Amino acid sequence: MNAAQLFVKCLEQEGVEVIFGIPGEENLAIMDALLDSPIRFVTTRHEQGAAFMADVYGRLTGRAGVCLSTLGPGATNLVTGVADANMDHAPVVAIAGQAATTRLHKESHQVLDLVKIFEPITKYATQILEPEVVPEIVRKAFKQAQLEKPGASFISFPENIADMETGATPLTVQAVAIPSPAPVRVQSVAQTISGARFPVIMAGNGVVRTRSHQALVRFAEALNIPVATTFMAKGVMPSAHPLNLGTVGLQAHDYVQCGFDRADVIICVGYDMAEYHPQIWHATRDRKIVHIDTRPAEVDAHYVLADGAVGDIAVTLDEIARISRPHRDNEIEGLRRMMREELAWHASDDSFPLKPQRLIRDLRAALGPEDIVICDVGAHKMWMARMYQAEAPNTCIISNGFASMGIALPGAIAAALAFPSRKVVAVTGDAGFLMNSQELETAMRLGVSLTVLIWTDNAYGLIEWKQQLHYHRPSNVAFGNPDFVKYAESFGARGYRIGKAEALLPTLKEALGGKGVSIIDCPVDYRENLRLTEHLGEMVCPI
Repeated sequence: MNAAQLFVKCLEQEGVEVIFGIPGEENLAIMDALLDSPIRFVTTRHEQGAAFMADVYGRLTGRAGVCLSTLGPGATNLVTGVADANMDHAPVVAIAGQAATTRLHKESHQVLDLVKIFEPITKYATQILEPEVVPEIVRKAFKQAQLEKPGASFISFPENIADMETGATPLTVQAVAIPSPAPVRVQSVAQTISGARFPVIMAGNGVVRTRSHQALVRFAEALNIPVATTFMAKGVMPSAHPLNLGTVGLQAHDYVQCGFDRADVIICVGYDMAEYHPQIWHATRDRKIVHIDTRPAEVDAHYVLADGAVGDIAVTLDEIARISRPHRDNEIEGLRRMMREELAWHASDDSFPLKPQRLIRDLRAALGPEDIVICDVGAHKMWMARMYQAEAPNTCIISNGFASMGIALPGAIAAALAFPSRKVVAVTGDAGFLMNSQELETAMRLGVSLTVLIWTDNAYGLIEWKQQLHYHRPSNVAFGNPDFVKYAESFGARGYRIGKAEALLPTLKEALGGKGVSIIDCPVDYRENLRLTEHLGEMVCPI
């Protein structure tokens, strides 16, 4: 077989079931080989959409999502989604066709040094120069992408190499086991936690990736320690759990920060610094930081460790809990009461446009505990992260490492493919939606079922929020929108426009109850943004 056929066989060996991408001249051989493969190819309408689909598919399944482009502009269109996956630690393998090796050494049509472009935004980037190395390169790309902490790999595949014949065969896939922590480290961490006056746990996305959420709950319950989660770890401690302290990430003195203010020991479990910088939650640099993760801690002046254990997170938590002293009083009931009271603010407010709190209450009421929300980036992300009640991990997907706009709709398509039995909602602003709205055609062609809930404010709302906070006036954030109902219908999707607050919940239920794609245009009252900031500035912590 030729190198392209071998390449596809190697992908099959890795367990690849779907590839997202766009065919081109320089990946003709791969596209032809896929016709004889059980791997499903999902033709997208833009390479960025393909990369975002691979990104979210990787997050949800734990297996590397795969995206494919041609050379030049096709490859550079992958960059944003690949960078998002890498910084958010989602496993992705990106593949791009490339010009023949006979013209890579000189100025030539559409030729760029793709390996150099992708090296800064991946864990591993390489080019195939001989057919015989295909098995090793594919195996290494997937191993690197899926190895904790996961991220992106990139393979450039010149067209003339793809057509060369080879007798090589795929390599056996070997899973990498994460070792248990050193007993001396477990003993030391247990002593630090046992001696704490008021410990608090900050759980990060590593808990989701390593499927350690049940161990985290056992650990918190055994030692009676409250748990805060980052945006990307929502659900690892169920929102309804009495030890749930809330979600950190809003760069203001939010409720959850009260717990950090009170704490003398902060236990960071599976924490990724790219998501929420320690300078924000540990500005005083006077607390004991305990690091529990699969990898050693990143170096930062605000993240100097007092103790830590590196290894399998679930094993580490169970072993520490077994020998640690439980804490009698965690003192957070007053804080949880304040959080519950805020959740109720405006939740039944019938004013129009809708308050963010009402939007989130109705969305939560329309979905089951295992249904999936893919959140785009913008002001709505801040509200969803703070107030959406996630009861299980990977049910509220938020990009908060690279935090790229435009991920929600492509991500929702990937979620619907990965979990067709669950309801899927893309929660997005009007700005983020139009960045990849062309993928509506992809969703319709695939026949997936999903709902897009657009928070419409005709502006870059998060930027306006920050402009008002810093300079007390907006600057060049306003824009217009198409008629979203007609836009949806032009693709063959159902379109809804919310005209009063009480219409949202029944509309959500109708959209989610049917098959296919629905778009809901819901005006939002973002005057609540500044009101929230003012309220948090006046808050007196109850602990």
